Amino acid sequence: MTEPHRGRSEPTVPLPVLRRRGPEPGPGSRVGRTLTARAVLVSCAVALVSMVVTALVAVPLAVRAVEREARESLAAQARLAADLIRPRLDRGRAADEERVLRRLRDQGIDAYLIRAGTPDRPGLPPQLVERVAAGRPVSGVRVVAGVPSIVEARPLPGGSGVVLTRQRATGLWRQVGRNLWLPLLAGLGAGVVAGALLARRLARPIRNAATAAARLRAGDRSVRLPVEPPAEAADLAHALNALAAALATSEGRQREFLLSVSHELRTPLTAIRGYAEALADGVIAPDQAARAAETVLTEAEHLDRLVSDLLALARLDAADFPLDPVPMELTRLAAEASRAWADRCAAVGVVLRTEIPPEPVPAYTDPGRIRQVIDGLLENALRVVPPGAPVVLAVRDAGPDGAVIEIRDGGPGFTDDDLAVAFERGALHQRYQGIRKVGSGLGLALAAGLVRRLGGAIVAGHAPEGGARFTVSLPRDPARRPLT
Repeated sequence: MTEPHRGRSEPTVPLPVLRRRGPEPGPGSRVGRTLTARAVLVSCAVALVSMVVTALVAVPLAVRAVEREARESLAAQARLAADLIRPRLDRGRAADEERVLRRLRDQGIDAYLIRAGTPDRPGLPPQLVERVAAGRPVSGVRVVAGVPSIVEARPLPGGSGVVLTRQRATGLWRQVGRNLWLPLLAGLGAGVVAGALLARRLARPIRNAATAAARLRAGDRSVRLPVEPPAEAADLAHALNALAAALATSEGRQREFLLSVSHELRTPLTAIRGYAEALADGVIAPDQAARAAETVLTEAEHLDRLVSDLLALARLDAADFPLDPVPMELTRLAAEASRAWADRCAAVGVVLRTEIPPEPVPAYTDPGRIRQVIDGLLENALRVVPPGAPVVLAVRDAGPDGAVIEIRDGGPGFTDDDLAVAFERGALHQRYQGIRKVGSGLGLALAAGLVRRLGGAIVAGHAPEGGARFTVSLPRDPARRPLT
């Protein structure tokens, strides 16, 4: 395994506000398929319903207002007529009384004079005559001469009275409706216009988002949407802008990672090709051929490890990635790893220590995969630890939380900034290339992915020995299934 690196994202330049429309509907599209058309239709429907409700409420109110005004006017005239006739009635001046009644009739009002309980002409209902003769006023709608009429009657002394009637107006509903249809239609038109403007305003962020998404799909990572109200449109703009930035960053890291990996692949390939050409040309003496072949084999193994790590990383998130977790005991696994790495550490002058408790440390994991993680972390440590410095392989029981494996070293270690990106592919490789010995940038990313798939966690930190510390936490309970 080798250390990863973090690539630098390309700077992106915000674009002006997008105003382009999306693709126009084809000939076969139906009305109401677009958001604008639907909003206009909804606005028309709301305006139409509002118009109908307004008519249903306003017309009866207007009709009642007209009738009330007619009754009040007739009542005022009845009071005036009674006041004019009362003194003339006492003096028996019939001509004056008739003159008052004639003036009222000239105004379109039927006027009746009741003398001693007898009306001056037929047509009044008997009940009305009796009521007035009894000295009680009458106000309301009655049937007079077979016609519904507004009646205002005022009693006079001696069983007399004056009765004014006016035919109740017909067709008020039609008349009021004729007066209201123009304002209502104007309101409907205003609703349609407002709906169209609102629909265009609401649809514009969606059209801009569709245009931006098409440009992102075409590979333009510099596209940015203007953030504008309403809140939902602003959220959409933020999301698309964040997506564009994330894609730009991700692709930038991928490019730098591929450049880094291609360099790592080219190094062993160059050595293999050089020695192969030398052997083919007979440049290398026979007594040096074995050493050249050993170099070629070493570089080929290095190349094979790089390809294996790349394949493992590519398959790591696949659903069919092979895992075989079983209940196991970690102290035995740590002892086997310590024996396997003791000679390599001794060959470079590094002290390998193990911290293994006497009691078993149970865990539920895949023995082969967790050994792969331990080997990768030890290989990373051995690459940077100077001769005489320690490398520690520790195992301990974490109780109900599971088990812990630690790899610590006395090497140069990490800064706090390094710890934040330690498991990103190529981040440390990019930072320390040319400064200290680094690998291809795959190992820590692969270790983190394997531990995650096994249901555990891995954390980088500072070791008491002065270098780096990697803490791998593994579950103990089989109920905590590895990630799939």
